[in-house]
Amino acid sequence: MFFQLFWTYLKIGTFTLGGGYAMLPLIQREVVDRKGWIDEQEFLNMIALAQAAPGLIAVNSAIFIGWRIGGWRGVAGAVLGAVLPSFLIILTIAVVFREWKELPAVEAAFKGIRPAVVALIAAPLLKMTKSALKANGGKTSSSHPWPLIISLISALLIWLGHVNPVWVILATIVLTLLAVDIAERRHK
Repeated sequence: MFFQLFWTYLKIGTFTLGGGYAMLPLIQREVVDRKGWIDEQEFLNMIALAQAAPGLIAVNSAIFIGWRIGGWRGVAGAVLGAVLPSFLIILTIAVVFREWKELPAVEAAFKGIRPAVVALIAAPLLKMTKSALKANGGKTSSSHPWPLIISLISALLIWLGHVNPVWVILATIVLTLLAVDIAERRHK
């Protein structure tokens, strides 16, 4: 299992630009759709845990998937596969970039990559939002608009309000606990 996880995460890490969030659609395609190591709900839970834990989301997801599939050997294979491409690419760029950074072709390449990275991050966010709305007790999103409203408010607070995401997450946890407590008291 070490080599299977290593190879899977090595491919993901090698062909993804833009960091951990840009890796999410590739991770989902490999571990959920192709290999069936976890289901879509577990993938959403894994993302929530990977975001909440300190560190890089790609490494945190590699730890989760690696442990789930192969224990410590799985963790070692997945993490090594996830970080090795970035390490080698950054090392190469650091050595070569000093000589080539002023070339117009290099500047143009970096400017061209930016919109693709935005799309790579936006696509899984939209897909996860749809999945999260559908996973809410098996009910459709039209009967439960709150997850969508909370997602939009959170995104606006972070993006336009420049609120630290940690505060948004903590506020969401507190408000959710209060809402659950109120709902439970109504049912008694």
